[in-house]
Amino acid sequence: MSDSPKVMPLDGVRVIDVSSFLAGPFCSTQLAEFGADVIKLELPIVGDPLRKFGTVTDCGETLPWLSECRNKRSATLDLRKPDGAALLKRMVAEADILVENFQPGTLEKWGLGWDVMKEVNPRLIMVRISGYGQTGPYSGRPGFGRIGNAFGGLSYLAGYPDRPPVTPGSATIPDYLAGLYGALGALLAIQAREKTGRGQVVDIGLYEPIFRILDELAPSFQLNGYVRERMGPGTVNVVPHSHYPTKDKRWIAIACTSDKIFARLADAMGVPEWAGEGKWGKIKQREAARGEVDAYVSHWTSQYTRDELMTICEREQVPCGPVYSIEEIFQDPQYKHRENILMMKDSRVGELAIPNLVPRLTDTPGKVKWLGPSMGEHNDEVYKDWLKLDEAEIERLTKLQVI
Repeated sequence: MSDSPKVMPLDGVRVIDVSSFLAGPFCSTQLAEFGADVIKLELPIVGDPLRKFGTVTDCGETLPWLSECRNKRSATLDLRKPDGAALLKRMVAEADILVENFQPGTLEKWGLGWDVMKEVNPRLIMVRISGYGQTGPYSGRPGFGRIGNAFGGLSYLAGYPDRPPVTPGSATIPDYLAGLYGALGALLAIQAREKTGRGQVVDIGLYEPIFRILDELAPSFQLNGYVRERMGPGTVNVVPHSHYPTKDKRWIAIACTSDKIFARLADAMGVPEWAGEGKWGKIKQREAARGEVDAYVSHWTSQYTRDELMTICEREQVPCGPVYSIEEIFQDPQYKHRENILMMKDSRVGELAIPNLVPRLTDTPGKVKWLGPSMGEHNDEVYKDWLKLDEAEIERLTKLQVI
């Protein structure tokens, strides 16, 4: 991507991040990548648990921390102590967004709930991410990504019908999606504030983004009582639409989402008569013979290497793609051309590969400026330069482990 632009979309937006682990921090990271000044507040000495979660590097920080908390300034603050709560209020008074993902009621217990924060700053936008949201009979329950996948309905669909449900790709999918929706909600609230002059709460339960992306699951059940079961790599409503084995012991994804595309695949397989008015020309016919169709396609793909299949399918305009491992992603020219893998230099770990930012803006793109900071790295910038605390006050707060 291009060098940092003269103007970034969120220049001048100040974000206070008091969240931990992944969903809240990922929310504020999205904002930081596009110019927001994000101050990450961590418990003194202990720090964010994400610093100890995942693969630990030689510098003591984990890979998830370095990658997912980039572009933020780190300061230490104990919100549980009155002095710490008072400092947070001073920051909030001049902030645009506050991001938190404690269990509902935690901030209220410390005297830092929305009722207090909106009095401190009526224009404040508060992003609140929790397991089940701020309301409802389950709101007090703790939640993690795995629970979000399960409660949201995705885990039930992951795996094969005769086997137990499996992790759908990653247990952290709800955290990332909730963080993304949190960032979207914050931007919508900023836009609304331009019209109303008031801030508001963005309230997200980890399971809600999962439920939101389950295509026709809800209306299908409501209308027809249909309960979708696990289908392995297959997909409801379309066939063939799965992962198929190749001659070189790899896998290829083929997606036939219409009768027209199946006709192209039939041509590629040398059986054009099966399309159109043939035995598998209509989706209903293919669905009725799902096992037979997938078996035939698997037999065909097994006769070619993955690269050969890619050539054949591309020639016939059949949507296809390799089922990649991370090693293959690093070797792929499309990833290289789009600069999807960003190499960042850092004094603590040397050079580190991280996923580049999304989305891609052509005029005012975002930028990764630095990896997840060391704990308290920016204390002086926050407490001396911004809040104008003198040396004696900083020393007192440090002794009390407030900062």
